[in-house]
Amino acid sequence: MKNLEKAKTKLMLEHPFFGEIASSLEIKNNTSIAAVNFKGDTLEINYEYLEVLTLDEIATILANAAMKQLLFHQERSFNKIKYLWDIASDFAINELLAKNGFSIPPLLNYNSRFERLSAEEIYTILLSEQDISEQEEEQKEKIIDDSDFNEFLEAIVQKHIEQENLPEGIEEYIKSAKKHTISWRELLHKYINTHAKIDYTLFPSNKKHLWRGVALPSITSEELKIAVAIDTSASINTQSLEQFLAELEAIMQSFSHYEIELIECDHKIQRTTTLLPLMPLQSSLKGGGATDFRPVFEYLENLPQKFEFLIYFSDGEGVYPQSASIETLWVLTKENSPPFGERIIL
Repeated sequence: MKNLEKAKTKLMLEHPFFGEIASSLEIKNNTSIAAVNFKGDTLEINYEYLEVLTLDEIATILANAAMKQLLFHQERSFNKIKYLWDIASDFAINELLAKNGFSIPPLLNYNSRFERLSAEEIYTILLSEQDISEQEEEQKEKIIDDSDFNEFLEAIVQKHIEQENLPEGIEEYIKSAKKHTISWRELLHKYINTHAKIDYTLFPSNKKHLWRGVALPSITSEELKIAVAIDTSASINTQSLEQFLAELEAIMQSFSHYEIELIECDHKIQRTTTLLPLMPLQSSLKGGGATDFRPVFEYLENLPQKFEFLIYFSDGEGVYPQSASIETLWVLTKENSPPFGERIIL
């Protein structure tokens, strides 16, 4: 299609950063969709839709697809409902594109309501507002590994950083997205979702069937109530602490109802924080001493409320209690074997 090729050229000339990434995309005509669909490395477009768009608007569609590649759209989709994740990604990306002067075409998801929010945050909001069926819950995405293409993207980003011509807000978005591409995340979230309780209720009923006069149960999720301990001893470097906080933030974004008891501990408990929905997560942690895991377990045993399980982020090197009354998952930066609980190695 001539307009598509013209839009590619226009994007390369006016927005070379997006143009370079978009040039690697495979584009296919798909008459069974209304507008566009991003699938793997392929951008599916109904060419009839393009006929009513300007070159600027077609360039926006190409830039949107380029951003989905750049921001690890596929890798971040694990355990999310595909259509809802696609919409959330569009809201986050198109808000950024609009800030960079792109014209948002009709039928492309855009809403200034989600300004400055990440795709994960938007997904959580959308999920809380939807009446999700059991079948949709099962249609969740898997992680796709494409390390070669990610290296290609990294090279483009680095080149434009050196040339000091990255589009506005791109570097911040890239850093945020990369926080959520840790390979062990799948195991961690499988563990959490196994414990997340799902039930059925008639109040409210499933809205999809009310028009037929049928009141079927809807799915409800109980509050996720867990404890999270972060090893803040001197043996934990800054990069590991940032990884721990990023994954805790991802957990908070994945659930609309939660109570998380955050415990910062080296050889003693330095600070505790009860995290509830919409509360910000502090970016700094207290510690720097030796490592003793026992104070965390003693603290939890003495609390009047009980938590379903404990996630302990650490390198695994320290003094352990002989046993624990709370189910424990160790997320470790090194190959260590705690005397109890399950473990995940970063």
